[in-house]
Amino acid sequence: MTAISPRQTIGFLGTGIMGAPMALNLAKAGFEVRAWNRSLEKAEVLRGNGVIPVATVRAAVQDADVVICMLSSGPVCEAVLIGEDGALAHMRDGTMLVIMSSIPVDTAVAIAHEAAARGIACVDAPVSGGELGAKEGRLAIMAGGDAAVVDQLSPIFTPLGRVTHVGPSGCGALTKLANQLIVASTICAVAEALTLAQAGGADPARVREALLGGFADSTVFRQHGLRMVEEDFKPGGPAKYQVKDTSTALRFARSHGLKLPVGEEVDRLFQAMVDHGDGDLDHSGVILELRRMNSG
Repeated sequence: MTAISPRQTIGFLGTGIMGAPMALNLAKAGFEVRAWNRSLEKAEVLRGNGVIPVATVRAAVQDADVVICMLSSGPVCEAVLIGEDGALAHMRDGTMLVIMSSIPVDTAVAIAHEAAARGIACVDAPVSGGELGAKEGRLAIMAGGDAAVVDQLSPIFTPLGRVTHVGPSGCGALTKLANQLIVASTICAVAEALTLAQAGGADPARVREALLGGFADSTVFRQHGLRMVEEDFKPGGPAKYQVKDTSTALRFARSHGLKLPVGEEVDRLFQAMVDHGDGDLDHSGVILELRRMNSG
């Protein structure tokens, strides 16, 4: 593995809500970024901002020094990375692979093993901070894999946010599941609190303002509480991806004999939201599901 410098090339797979600003921040830091997305138009909009859109996975990853995967799910990552004619088949020995998607722990471990067999170091490094954190380059990055490789990737992580090495392969994905349980539970608690306040005759906007700075305050309360008050459910983190992560976390918990009753109830609430057709709304839209539940 060679040292990483801003003059090197990054193959970036997945330029959606989170991936697009991340690719832009890497380009601003001086890296040559070749971006691929299944819907090519999402990569094309980055042209002219230091990002080079490409039409194929192969064009993105061949001769790249680092490949970043920011795709929607574990199955999609597997298909793009290790499927027939996948990215790993076109990456040279010594390239480093960084999976920043939210994927199951066993998927992260399996991809790391497949990469290692090809001479490619792999780190699972999912992120938290939402679209705003991605735009501002202040994501929380939780990295699983070899500590020396994580350190070597520091110049890549710095334009994106703050990285913490949390353990061997799979531990980044596991930490992300823990993060998602906290986020999902807190969003639901905020939605319940504002629903209660409004039902009792209080102004939800003033209630939110009153609680800022107290023990109930948090990033989720500030950002998603405001979304709920303003009825702004344009997706930063779509509900369908939230329930993907809570369901994955609960499956992992069951495989280890754990019962997580709060997580199970939160998962049911988000699943109901998706089942009612609101899966593409921001996960703060779970307050709409509470309204449905209480409208009878």
